[in-house]
Amino acid sequence: MTGKVNVKVAHNTRRPWAPILIGMALAALPAQALAQVSLATVVDLAQRNSSTVKLAESDVQKAQAALSQTKDVFIPGMMLGSGLPAAPSIGFTGTPPSIASASLQSLVFSFPQIQYIHAARAGVQAATLGLKDAREQVTLDASIAYIELDAVNQELAASHQQETLAERLIAIEQERAEAGVDSLSDLLQARLTAAMLKLKRLHLETRAARLSKQLATLTGLPVGSITPDHTSIPEIPQVKADEGRNTIPGIESARMFAISKQRKALGDTKYVYFPQIGFSAEYDRDTKLLNNVNYYFRRPLKTDNLSSGFSIQLPLFDLSRRAKARESAAEALRATVEAEQAQRQNEVHIAELTGSLRELDTLSEIAGLKQQIADEQLQTVLAQLELGNGAGSGPAAQPQIAPKAEQLTRIDERQKFQDALDAGFDLSKARLSLLRALGHMEDWLHELHTK
Repeated sequence: MTGKVNVKVAHNTRRPWAPILIGMALAALPAQALAQVSLATVVDLAQRNSSTVKLAESDVQKAQAALSQTKDVFIPGMMLGSGLPAAPSIGFTGTPPSIASASLQSLVFSFPQIQYIHAARAGVQAATLGLKDAREQVTLDASIAYIELDAVNQELAASHQQETLAERLIAIEQERAEAGVDSLSDLLQARLTAAMLKLKRLHLETRAARLSKQLATLTGLPVGSITPDHTSIPEIPQVKADEGRNTIPGIESARMFAISKQRKALGDTKYVYFPQIGFSAEYDRDTKLLNNVNYYFRRPLKTDNLSSGFSIQLPLFDLSRRAKARESAAEALRATVEAEQAQRQNEVHIAELTGSLRELDTLSEIAGLKQQIADEQLQTVLAQLELGNGAGSGPAAQPQIAPKAEQLTRIDERQKFQDALDAGFDLSKARLSLLRALGHMEDWLHELHTK
């Protein structure tokens, strides 16, 4: 029993509860167990577990509550009250002795309040776009970590093969040195090669541990419980900056936030120029219990009393409101500048990614060609070792290939394989980042869910 469990998870978009059940099942596995989970499932779990997404969801709820608050002031609010004398009253208190009361109050017309409603609506849109932006960022982070871990795992497998080949190389050089065929420096060089390969393997193990921790933090699963399924990684859509752009949630969120601030500033500015009309109604149920209120009035008070009316307020001189309007205008200006700055920064980021993509694409092609050349060289060496170099034994004949050549060629081929994996990951990371910058993350999510 090794304690390892390999489970392949297939993503089904028609069952949104599947990632939750999968997460519960994986969380119940032992810490040392390994489960093969698809990229789509990891992304779904990361979106559900992300604290950034949860904070963005709370921002949406807060914005929706603020919008309701700005509109509910036009709906009459009712308040009920009751009071009984604690002891018989002495003298005239100046207020009718009410045993029960009910009051209604509402705003009928206010130009600033209309602007506040528009500001709250823009705030809801900004929060909703912010939530979408947070989910896309989590998708990007989880996808990059998953793809990188998949590449690192393949590199680790190749690194272990290199170390096995290096051990054989040391054994060959040891025998050749003892036989006097090779010098001691050749043996030391073989040991140096083995030490360097060991260092690289340790570096890859550290890198894999960091990525496993990152994925565990993103998904909420135990550390080391996720083994990437290479077949679940779809081909990344290739987009270019000049082929058109979709709406970028982060930038649109900043723009809507600026509009919200501008609306609020307009409402604060108009507050001192427009009247406000309100409505109120009040009902009182008076009592003669424990008081002699009728003694002070010419006619007895009625038991039921009702009053209603409209109130009109026009501020003529309010320095605090004028200062508040200046403050709101400054906040609106800042939000507008920040939205413009976000747009400019994204344009610069797109230009940088576009330039990097051309270089990374070429580097990936070069790494792939080097891997193919190394593989061809390995096949040539293996053929020569098996059949001989066929050059004969004359003075001009090439020397026979030494046995260590096979190990060195195999080590080089595995190194070129790892270099190709690194170049491929760098290219994938740049392509995903460009998708995000151009607003095409929905295309990537579609690829994940249809894989």
